[in-house]
Amino acid sequence: MDTAFLITGFVTLFVIIDPIGLTPLFVALTQGMTQKQRQTIALRAILTAVFVLSLFTLFGEAVLGFVGISMPAFRIAGGLLLFLTALDMLFQRRTKRREDQAEEEDHHDDPSVFPLGIPLIAGPGAIATMILLSGQQPGMAGLAMVMGIMLAVLVIVFLLFMTATWLERALGKTGINVVTRLLGMLLSALAVQFVLDGLRAFGIAS
Repeated sequence: MDTAFLITGFVTLFVIIDPIGLTPLFVALTQGMTQKQRQTIALRAILTAVFVLSLFTLFGEAVLGFVGISMPAFRIAGGLLLFLTALDMLFQRRTKRREDQAEEEDHHDDPSVFPLGIPLIAGPGAIATMILLSGQQPGMAGLAMVMGIMLAVLVIVFLLFMTATWLERALGKTGINVVTRLLGMLLSALAVQFVLDGLRAFGIAS
């Protein structure tokens, strides 16, 4: 077993996915939800990310190429969709929708697949990293190591997501509203960066 590869791969994927940075976003996107609802959403987001990242680990860019989508185009599309979510967070549209649906317990917005699973966890950077790691270690042994690295990072993401209720209680409703708007601004900047990276890969932006 290549210990150096395991350590390097884990650190790389951990930095790309950034579980610590995702936790406040998870709090903002699931504001007002119960611990059970958050656990369900977190688990669904992790399973979505496992499916997407496993798919690209096994088949790489051939998956995108099969439907005629390049990685830069995928990055731009992800950035645009993420920007729409950021606008919702900035202008508290999600909160208003939840208040309008307060009497319909089972009709909360579900951010598990988008934007949590894709593209916040399994984003273009994470997908590209998985493709790169699988290319560095061909064969079944290499595939097992890469999948192990991915699962280890995603378990950490899930465990940190489970601290969301504690964070919400510590911050309070006003604190969460402030953090939600602040993270909306950061998320919009991240979305623009995704788009710029995609345009740069096309040679449109420098």
